[in-house]
Order: sequence, then structure tokens, then C-alpha cells
Amino acid sequence: MTMFLKSAAAALLLASAAAPVAAQQLSPPVIVIVDMDRVVNESAAGKQAGTELQAKAQALQTRRTTLAGQLQSEAQAIQQGQQNKTLAGPALEQRIKAFQDKENSANQELARGQDDIGRARQYVIQQITTAADPIITQVMRERGASVALQKGATLQHTASLEVTTDVVTRLNTSLPRVSVTPPAQPAPAAAPRQ
Repeated sequence: MTMFLKSAAAALLLASAAAPVAAQQLSPPVIVIVDMDRVVNESAAGKQAGTELQAKAQALQTRRTTLAGQLQSEAQAIQQGQQNKTLAGPALEQRIKAFQDKENSANQELARGQDDIGRARQYVIQQITTAADPIITQVMRERGASVALQKGATLQHTASLEVTTDVVTRLNTSLPRVSVTPPAQPAPAAAPRQ
């Protein structure tokens, strides 16, 4: 009988110790929602970077138009030379080869420019995201949240869960500007000699 009482007492003790843990596990986690696209696009740093990136894109478009005009003039000159028989044989082949080289060079230049803008955009996003992380953590603590979700990861949520405006406001104070010039990429490693 005493063994039974000891077992019952131990079971009650374990059950009472487990009850607060079970109650804690049953309470739903507090969640906050952050729209990182808005953070990037609406923050002061994002707007400043967007303006600079737009200027770079416009400069690249202007360069594209200039190169296209030059290539078109060159192509027309070659075609004109062929039609009036002033350009033929090795001279024609040489002129066509020079045109193709210019065209390839122009395409490579434009591709590099596009890549540079893409890398700059990614660098801007990286800087803003890095600066926003501790702000999101701080907002989570203030709201007693245990989870922060990207808005795109939710199907539905109430407006009271969204903290994007608060994150943007704080980010404007802590990071008013970012650089649109990413660090230089390391040079590719040379292939080992055999």
C-alpha cells in the first residue's frame, strides 16, 4: 500500500510539474509580419539607392542607343559599299570582321553594365536587410513575438500583426543611405598548370 501511495504521489508530482510546461506549449506563438519588399523600397536608404540605380540604368540605356546607332551606321556603310561595288573581296571581309568585333564588344560592354547594375541592386538589398535584422529583433521583443515572417510567406493575416511601417521608420533613422557600389569581386583563380 505504501508503494502504491509513493507511486501515486510521484505521478501527481510529475503531472503538476508538467502542467505549466504543457500550458506554455499550448499557448500560440506571437507572430509579427514584415514586408521586406516595402522595407527595401520605402526606406530612405532604399529610395536613395533606387534613384541612383535608376540613373545608372538610364545611362546604360543611353549607351545602348549610342552603340546601336554606331553599329547601324557601320552596317549601312558596308551595305552601301556592297551595293555600289566599292567594297568587295578582302576589303569587304575585313570590314565585316571589324563590324562583328565592334558588335561583340558592344554586346559585352552592355552585358557588363547590366551585370553591374544587378550586383549593385543585390548589394543594396543586402545592406538594408542586414540593418533591418536587429530592428526586427527589437520589434519582436517589444511585442513579445517569438516568430517574424516575411509577408509573402503568409496567406492571410490581420493588420495588427504587420510591423513593416515601424521597421521602416526605425531603419530611416539608423540607415539613411547605402552604397550602390558593391565591393570588387575577387579575381577568378587561375587554372592549375599541368
